[in-house]
Amino acid sequence: MFNPLNLITKFIKSSNQKELDRIGKIVEKINLNEEDLKNLNDDDFPKKTNEFKNQIKDGKTLNELLPEAFALVREAAKRTRNERHFNVQLIGGVALHEGKIAEMRTGEGKTLTITLAAYLNALSGKGVHIVTVNDYLAKRDSIEMGQIYNFLGLSSGFINNYQDDAERKKNYNCDITYATNSELGFDYLRDNMKFSEQEMVQRDHNFSIVDEIDSCLIDEARTPLIISGAAEDKTAQYLVIDKLIRILNNKDFEIDEKEKSVLLTNDGINNVEKLFSNAGILKNNNFYDPENLHLVHHVNQALRANHLFEKGRDYIVKDGSLKIIDELTGRILEGRRFGDGLHQALEAKEKIKVQAENQTLASITYQNYFKLYKKLSGCTGTAATESEEFFEIYNLPVVVIPTNKEMIRKDFNDLIFRTEKEKNEAIIEKIIERNKLGQPILVFTSSINKSEVYSNLLNQKNIKHVVLNAKNHENEAEIIANAGKENSLIITTSISGRGVDIQLGGKKGSIPEEELKINKDKIKSFGGLFVIGTERMESRRVDNQARGRSGRQGDEGSSVFYVSLEDDLMRIFGSDSMNNMLEKLGLKDGESIDHPWINKALERAQQKVEARNFDIRKTLIKFDNVLNDQRHVVFSQRKNAMNSENIFDYSDEFLKEISDDLINLKISNLSNPKSNEFYNKTKQIVGKSFEEAEFKDLIEAKDKDFREKISNKFQETRNERIKLLGEDHAKEIEKRIFLQSIDLNWKSHIQYLEQLRQVIGLRSYGQRDPLVEYKKEAFELFSNLLEKLKLDYVSILMNLKVVMEPNNEEKNSKKINPSDNPKCLLLIKKNQKISRNDRCEATGKKFKNCCGAL
Repeated sequence: MFNPLNLITKFIKSSNQKELDRIGKIVEKINLNEEDLKNLNDDDFPKKTNEFKNQIKDGKTLNELLPEAFALVREAAKRTRNERHFNVQLIGGVALHEGKIAEMRTGEGKTLTITLAAYLNALSGKGVHIVTVNDYLAKRDSIEMGQIYNFLGLSSGFINNYQDDAERKKNYNCDITYATNSELGFDYLRDNMKFSEQEMVQRDHNFSIVDEIDSCLIDEARTPLIISGAAEDKTAQYLVIDKLIRILNNKDFEIDEKEKSVLLTNDGINNVEKLFSNAGILKNNNFYDPENLHLVHHVNQALRANHLFEKGRDYIVKDGSLKIIDELTGRILEGRRFGDGLHQALEAKEKIKVQAENQTLASITYQNYFKLYKKLSGCTGTAATESEEFFEIYNLPVVVIPTNKEMIRKDFNDLIFRTEKEKNEAIIEKIIERNKLGQPILVFTSSINKSEVYSNLLNQKNIKHVVLNAKNHENEAEIIANAGKENSLIITTSISGRGVDIQLGGKKGSIPEEELKINKDKIKSFGGLFVIGTERMESRRVDNQARGRSGRQGDEGSSVFYVSLEDDLMRIFGSDSMNNMLEKLGLKDGESIDHPWINKALERAQQKVEARNFDIRKTLIKFDNVLNDQRHVVFSQRKNAMNSENIFDYSDEFLKEISDDLINLKISNLSNPKSNEFYNKTKQIVGKSFEEAEFKDLIEAKDKDFREKISNKFQETRNERIKLLGEDHAKEIEKRIFLQSIDLNWKSHIQYLEQLRQVIGLRSYGQRDPLVEYKKEAFELFSNLLEKLKLDYVSILMNLKVVMEPNNEEKNSKKINPSDNPKCLLLIKKNQKISRNDRCEATGKKFKNCCGAL
């Protein structure tokens, strides 16, 4: 039958095809270099690298070097690993170098493709970061691809969770560094809490290639990276509130699964007020009284913990502690805790030890971390469905790279059942049928609980299988790598094992080549790897990832999804009329249906969720951008101060500004004689540095004299420090106090913004845009932060007294009484322990928060 579309596409090329044609011309130039480079000796390769580096210094661009550099990497890979880049991998390498996303199907060799762009961009000497999905892959890829880089005369390293700062710094200083997104983000935050540049581990953010970029920049984009410190201990409250919440009945609250929230009804509020009043923890008999705001928060988190979060799906309890499960990969997120008291509420629910709550010291989202890089690119098997989001948020275009060999995998239409029970029976039947043949099967589920349901059903039938989930994720790569063996049957959660190649017949290198070929041919005759999806996920992209595990590099393979109307996606987002539709189509119990209407409804449900999640991420980044702009200001100011040779300029400038502000305040107070603001603020800044009579003169002094008196006193205290300690040490003290003032004030500022973010949505009821309101208030808070920072810094320096430790003669002749000297920054009392909760006389703060912290 004639199809006019075929005729049109012959004459009008898609934008993706135009891009492939353009890059194809560059690939032709690369291929022209291949013959010449075959004649090089092995020790010529590092020499070529040095040649390229010198050409860059002489003004040559990376684009001009690309054809020869890519050909050199291809030859190096062939000699070191016996792997020659295909032309499609060269296309992918060009796309990565140009700051684009290369969509390459699973098994097409993304890891090898990355080496091309990594090598070319590392020639500038500014470092390249390659982002992997887990620590195992960071280490594996660094070692395996390191053979190529080292042969070419470049260094490579990796960052893993267990490394100390010295090892991290060494690996970041390599030409090419492999690391996970979380390690990179946390190192960035920690670096911006250090006190000298020598302690910092990262270099500049030059170029980053993100492997599985959709997983990193989309799936994990809603979760900010947070460095926390201990806050006030409220563990007893969590236990009491959990106990009281369990007394509520189902009429007392409403669950909204779509929005993941639980709301108290009017009856519920009355019931809570009654229960909490009897327990003696409610003030003024009103749940929403301002004095009970912390209770409202705790109750909301306890309701969410008890009615929205499920053990085995969202978390597991292991070795007496509650561990989060990544909803997408099914892995345990070691060391991660739910924020805002939710983790404590879950611990109270599970009756295990409630850990003390933490407060945020520093945070950043992945979106804003990766925007730090001057150039960003990435690759994945599934990016086209999210191309709009990649372009809108990250300005990253997607290039779909063709496969090296034609894809021959069979993707069967979804099989739809009315109930979950019928669907499960059909899945087990299909597994048994294919398993008897010896065909390898990979079964994808949406959670640990679901994977254990299928495991139990298979156990009842005595079918041998492996369950891969958060409980055995340490062996994940090994298990997935052998998923192509005869009779292999693996049940896994979602996208476990990304980045691991599944080869038919078994893992390369584990058995002799000849035996491997015989095994592979045998598996091909069975139909290759069979992927079974036990339900449709929220995102089409995640489904495509599951499908993509089969049919690598032109291998045989097949995939099918089983769906029931009781699945979460269909239940929450599907059409209510779906069941009626199936009845009209005559679907009987135990039967499945394959109908375009149903597939359309499924796709609509997924598109609804994708659009909703996109909106959530867009909103998140808009709000986080406000904090991000402020973070840049604070972190860059902090870095400038840290590297400053003359920190005295900072304090002198701040003192001048504060003096001007005080004079302006004095003028405004003249029109309101009853106001004590000028007096109080001046007293707060100068503290005890002025005697009573001196202070009276200061208050009454004319503007010029006022400035002079404060400046002289400030200089006097500084000169004392210089005299006792020397200029360098005195500067180091001022620098250290300034950096700590920044950190303490920034920490408080983040807390304020977090609280503001939680309540700002209520402004929409007053017809005001929450984002506009948030920006306005965040700006005011930031102005206050900068003002408070100056005041804190200057008042500490104004009142700082240096007390030298007495020498041995003085110690012997006079027993020192601790009260003789004020506790101070440099007071070294070897014979007397200062309690961390003692007040520091210099600042009025607890010793642990002031002098003791230094």
